[in-house]
Amino acid sequence: MVFQSYALYPHMTVAQNVGFALKLAKVPAAEMEARIREAAATLNLTDYLERFPRELSGGQRQRVAMGRAIVRSPKVFLFDEPLSNLDAKLRVRMRTEIKSLHQRLGATSVYVTHDQIEAMTMADRIVVMRGGHIEQIGSPLELYDAPVNEFVATFIGSPSINLLEGTIRGAVFQLSDGSTLPLPPGNHGPDGRAVKYGIRPEHFEITQGDGMTVLKVDVVEPTGNETILTGTIGGQEVQITQQERLNLRPGQEIPVSLRLNAVHLFDALTGQRI
Repeated sequence: MVFQSYALYPHMTVAQNVGFALKLAKVPAAEMEARIREAAATLNLTDYLERFPRELSGGQRQRVAMGRAIVRSPKVFLFDEPLSNLDAKLRVRMRTEIKSLHQRLGATSVYVTHDQIEAMTMADRIVVMRGGHIEQIGSPLELYDAPVNEFVATFIGSPSINLLEGTIRGAVFQLSDGSTLPLPPGNHGPDGRAVKYGIRPEHFEITQGDGMTVLKVDVVEPTGNETILTGTIGGQEVQITQQERLNLRPGQEIPVSLRLNAVHLFDALTGQRI
């Protein structure tokens, strides 16, 4: 198990920390040294074996904690939010290192995290839990493209999915101000059913002519690789991401269309996808 708080012994060197479980198991000294050095080489810790935890960075301490688990050659690794104490830049690097390590060792890894980016980028399968109950199990893209309910839809994805409140009126979705949006294909229930209209920020397109609806721009956030627009549709706040560098200003109204095959409808009472 790899703990969130590292749980390293401060009076022991890196080598002693990594090999402590082997020492307790009375593994012969020569074998123990070989396994410690093998684990250290795997984690790029060979040059730090004689240092103490206080002489290491946060990322190096986390690798020592991982080395203590690796050296035992387990069948299953348990990671308990191992990156939550690291800064953002180091978390990104350690995320890559853990996934690379998993691919090399081939052992099953159970990884607990509240960070949906970690879950999306590292997992083969994700188990989304709420209040001790499993909401959905699937691959990262299965959960992203086909969430079973509103909770999973909002948990996976950054910026989060847009949820517009309204009712089904015939072949359209009607917002509280009376404006309408097209419905995706399928049977969505009786006329007048209260639903939430879910669409992810990247599934909007800014049109040159008349769009399906109008976005009133409130905030423009250029990030370099994309532009995030925060605005309102029918009086309700939405976020849109676009790859193009847009010359827009707050207060401007722009026509947008929606990718209907990417729209999700959720029951307003149960939160389940329709």
